[in-house]
Amino acid sequence: MRLHQSFRGRIAIIAATVGLVSSVSAFGQQVSGSGQPGAPSLSLAIQTAAQNAAQQPGEPVRRISIDEAVKLAMEQNLGIRIQRFDPQIQDTGVFLARSAWAPAFTSTLSKNSNQSPNASLLSGTQASVTTGTFAAGASLAQQLPFHGANYTVNWNNSRFTSTDPSNIFNPRLSSNVQAIFQQPLLRNFSIDQIRQQVAVSKKVRDLSDINLESVVTQTLRNVRNAYWDLSYAINNLKAQQESLALSKQSLKDNQKRVEIGTMAPIDIVQAQAEVANNESNVIVAEAAIKQAQDALRALILDPASPDVWNVVFEPTDAPSFDARPIDLDAAVRNALDKRSDVRGAKNALEQSDINIKYYNNQIKPDVNAQVTYGAVGIAGTQAVGGRDPLTGLATPVEFVARSFGSALGDAFSNAYPQWAVGVQIGYPFGANTAHANLARVRLEYEQAQAQLKNMEMQVTTQVRSAARNVQSSQQLVQSARASRELQEKKLEAEEKKLAAGMSSPFFVVQAQRDLSLSRTVEIRAISDYNKALVDFEAVQQVPINGGGAFVQVAR
Repeated sequence: MRLHQSFRGRIAIIAATVGLVSSVSAFGQQVSGSGQPGAPSLSLAIQTAAQNAAQQPGEPVRRISIDEAVKLAMEQNLGIRIQRFDPQIQDTGVFLARSAWAPAFTSTLSKNSNQSPNASLLSGTQASVTTGTFAAGASLAQQLPFHGANYTVNWNNSRFTSTDPSNIFNPRLSSNVQAIFQQPLLRNFSIDQIRQQVAVSKKVRDLSDINLESVVTQTLRNVRNAYWDLSYAINNLKAQQESLALSKQSLKDNQKRVEIGTMAPIDIVQAQAEVANNESNVIVAEAAIKQAQDALRALILDPASPDVWNVVFEPTDAPSFDARPIDLDAAVRNALDKRSDVRGAKNALEQSDINIKYYNNQIKPDVNAQVTYGAVGIAGTQAVGGRDPLTGLATPVEFVARSFGSALGDAFSNAYPQWAVGVQIGYPFGANTAHANLARVRLEYEQAQAQLKNMEMQVTTQVRSAARNVQSSQQLVQSARASRELQEKKLEAEEKKLAAGMSSPFFVVQAQRDLSLSRTVEIRAISDYNKALVDFEAVQQVPINGGGAFVQVAR
């Protein structure tokens, strides 16, 4: 009785409803809070008491449907938000690989001076010759995205001065334009390292989308299951409170029988012990609700939002039992086509195929065709005369000035063209790194194929197991429902026997325990059935045994 007194304040609301429960038939109605037939019976007063017990004073209550929970998870779940960065990160990887095709512009600027001893008769009698050069240039080079071709364009300009009188131009201004185009004919023609890296980076980018879909599906599955766990915890509390109310009503009836002398005082001890046991079950059920609330909060709420750990969710969707047929063959086909781990394994095969194509190309001879075009122009102060070319007699020297513009005109008008066409051939003797890499990626490809077949076998097994779980859950719900109905009838019969003096309180208490257990089992079975349906849908999209994102490191 002291234990009973210690919990009196906690169950005051429940005790107030005992007067509404006059017989077992009040608990035998098969109508749930949602109005659906077949769910465990609960009176309106008991439901209100359960809701008040699950809510602490001052905590805001938020009614939420399962669809609203899913929507909140899509918007606020940290795991999804973290994974959404990965495709953006991989976009930068694709951009980085493609940046190797961007043209590169460089420019140079230099000035130098050189003084050296005179070593030429043509330089006169001076002891040394001083030269100076000021040069400026620019170049543009690009690796083209098709057939491994590349080009380089150079434009160099200089101003040269010298104290050597034998130079015709002093100062000498020059401009030089050169263009080089190189085209691989075998190695690097169909694929080169840049195109390999771009293709692999695109596959890695596709893999990030697959991983994001996997995380989203896994998270939404966890949200739905957490929602049903919370709904079960609340319904279980209601069932435990019903059992408490039944045991208290039985204790009250036995106390009346003791008062009128139809029952010995010792016989109410069993009823008191049952009340204390049911009070403990209520406490455990309340703690389970708090655990389920925290699990759902962590999945659908932003931790930065105020009162994130104080809001109390009240599920508006009750777990229902709607037996449905399972198309196992269609589910297996769907899983083999859409499962994230299967798609990730296929993505790895595609990456290996790219690597095989690249290294197979690298063992070919290195044959490159090259075309070079150049043009020059020269200007400055030109010394004209000094000796007649016909007679060999000395003539007066005249100086003619040409501007730098004249040199540019000669260079860009093709006044002095220079052409070169050639083929360069290179082939290493013996085995090289390309052969070793090709052998390695071929073995990795065969290994990946075997892994894919093994994965498809595992996927098929998991889908079949999930389907059996749904079917077993259906049967368990039907069995639990039948058991609960029989236990209700059994309790009603025992109470009638006790009223007629044909039974003892022990059998009534035992029947109450059996009914409480059968109600809990039915609630659990319905919740498990709804979770089994969630898992059956999810297993066709992602692994549900703790597996996550598929990771493939490209080589």
